[in-house]
Amino acid sequence: MGKVYLVGAGPGYVNYLTVKAHQLLNQAEVLIYDALVDSSLLQLVKSECLKLDVGKRGGKVSTPQTEINRLLVEHCQQDKLVVRLKSGDPFIFGRCTAEIEALRSAGCAFEVVPGISSALAAPLLAGIPLTDPVLSRCFAVFTAHEPDELDWEALAQIETLVVLMGGQHLAEIVHQLARHGKSLHTPIAIIRWASSPQQQVWVADLENIVAKTREISLSPVVIVVGEVVRLRNYLQPPSMPLTGKTILVTRSLGQSSQFSNLLQQQGATVIEMPALEIVPPSSWDELDRAIAHLLEFDWLILTSTNGVDYFFERLAAQNRDARALAGVKIAVVGEKTAQCLNKYGLQPDFIPPDFVADALVEHLQAQLKGKKVLFPRVESGGREVLVKELTAIGAEVVEVAAYQSQCPSAIAPAALEALQSGIIDIITFASSKTVKCFYQLLKTHGEADLARVCIASIGPQTSKTCLELLGRVDVEATEYTLEGLTQAIVQWANDN
Repeated sequence: MGKVYLVGAGPGYVNYLTVKAHQLLNQAEVLIYDALVDSSLLQLVKSECLKLDVGKRGGKVSTPQTEINRLLVEHCQQDKLVVRLKSGDPFIFGRCTAEIEALRSAGCAFEVVPGISSALAAPLLAGIPLTDPVLSRCFAVFTAHEPDELDWEALAQIETLVVLMGGQHLAEIVHQLARHGKSLHTPIAIIRWASSPQQQVWVADLENIVAKTREISLSPVVIVVGEVVRLRNYLQPPSMPLTGKTILVTRSLGQSSQFSNLLQQQGATVIEMPALEIVPPSSWDELDRAIAHLLEFDWLILTSTNGVDYFFERLAAQNRDARALAGVKIAVVGEKTAQCLNKYGLQPDFIPPDFVADALVEHLQAQLKGKKVLFPRVESGGREVLVKELTAIGAEVVEVAAYQSQCPSAIAPAALEALQSGIIDIITFASSKTVKCFYQLLKTHGEADLARVCIASIGPQTSKTCLELLGRVDVEATEYTLEGLTQAIVQWANDN
């Protein structure tokens, strides 16, 4: 029989998901999720996973709890690994009791996986401590979904209050606290979309917070009431070069988030947008034939990590390993490609000093002249100049399709929302193909005003495509690596 995992999604942003929750999302066969679950989390599941939105939002049509219970039981009894993804922590206003009772009654196996509640995360991410030796020796967390049911006299005596689901009832919250003895000069913070790139914080006193936020949609928000709110100005972390900048990183689907990590280390808020899918070529015949005759080649040229991985995948498919390259010299473009090669126990014989493929000819003319070169590459073409120049110096170049790159079918919802809402400060491109796919996706699935957005490119070829399709380039890395692009963006931010 299957099993149901009731999983806490945390406050929203994928960075605050627990390791176990991440693992379960990767394994899920059925995902049943709430409305406040961030769309970026949905990208962690397998493409064949059945995704069911049963979200509950105030004032909107919601899936009845009985139907949610039925779905959990039905899919579990079909021997599926079911993840019931709830915002925050499942046991903090997560309505788990009814679901667990339904699972128990049906004899379904289940497990509850904790998450970071927004009641704890939102204040922290806004720089507000919930406890302090002098100002707050305790705090209370409650939901204001039904304010008439609360003991306001008791709540008004507590030093720090954290209110969930209180945006629609802010005026009533203020009224009740003041009526029961809370000073109107007590500070209050309203934190909207905590942990996400759209996070906003409003701070005022009870006396004027309603007027300050009258024109603002207060959903979803976490409200903090108490003297600890005044500590916010003192407890904010020191500003880093990219603090306050929201950066859209275009990348290959499934690619490592190494670049995002580099930017986050500099203080940036990062939204990832898969703008390229790497898939096998339409046929392995050419690559398999070349591998079968490896001893005929003098050089192997690899210009990307994709080329490395797919080459060695096909090498293994013929029951061979790195020893088959004993008589072949290897040239790679870029440190990242070299590191990928290292995974297979090999060191490159040559890396161009400026990480540009076309520089191979300049530095290896004598060694490549008259030699037979194997060049596994993307099926749809690329590096035409390199092939032309190698041929011109007398090298015999055998090009074979090792992989194919294509545009995704749609823009990731989080990326599209960020683009259309105008919160993006910088868009990064690490290849010409990601520029082309980004342009195509934006043209097909949703327009966005990029006039005030910084366009950052990893190198000259990518910049050329940016100029052709987007009309400009604002930042170009001087060292054509992800580290180099990060440094260039930091420099731009310091200058602006």
